Amino acid sequence: MTQQTPTAAVPAHTTFGEVLAGQVIAVTGADQGYGRTVSAALARAGASVVLIGNNSETLAAAASQLEHAGGTAVPIKADVGVPLDWLSAQTRILDIYGSLHGIVHLADKRAHAEFTMLSENEWMDLFNCNVKSSVAIAQIIRRRLPGTWLTIIGPHTDERGLHVHPQRGAVQGLVEHAHRENLRLNLLLPSRASSSDDTLDRPLSTAVMALAAPGMASLRGNVIEVPLPPLPKLRVQEDYPL
Repeated sequence: MTQQTPTAAVPAHTTFGEVLAGQVIAVTGADQGYGRTVSAALARAGASVVLIGNNSETLAAAASQLEHAGGTAVPIKADVGVPLDWLSAQTRILDIYGSLHGIVHLADKRAHAEFTMLSENEWMDLFNCNVKSSVAIAQIIRRRLPGTWLTIIGPHTDERGLHVHPQRGAVQGLVEHAHRENLRLNLLLPSRASSSDDTLDRPLSTAVMALAAPGMASLRGNVIEVPLPPLPKLRVQEDYPL
């Protein structure tokens, strides 16, 4: 059942820093879009954040920025669409920290083409990034770290095209039935793509942190739509003859 963003998941008198201090949380796609925004919010909340992505330079820059701001962050290059890459990254996290409490996985890659023009290669890329990676991460944590939670940020609700429905449906089915394997999975569906503005994208970060709170361990199998403020419209400057 699709729900709206929880508004009272964390008591008003409790700071997120107190709630997430001591947690080790990995974020995929952490050097761009929602991954960067969520990573920054988790670091500010006191978590040790592992930044995972495909670009070593941008990951290192993002980690350096979080460390400079007083957070704790470690960059790890890995293609989470490849199960062995994720397994290697997970092993390295355990070598560094000795634990991995949670994972925020970005499974929200958008198509650049309309449904009728989507090539087989583009479709397989979407499937690998959004569906295959989600299943692989869930499978590996079930085998090796069954107590680790997984929050998936899935395809945005404003995305159009027939191709988005089998992706969203597959990830939703995974989340809703993960309890059968005693896994703590939840799915967040943002109303739009990232704005790269922390203020505009804050509701999504807030939802991630609410689900990450140790006191919310009983929450699993939820599919939560996260409404976000619309992007500001750009003003087009008109040229007038002198």
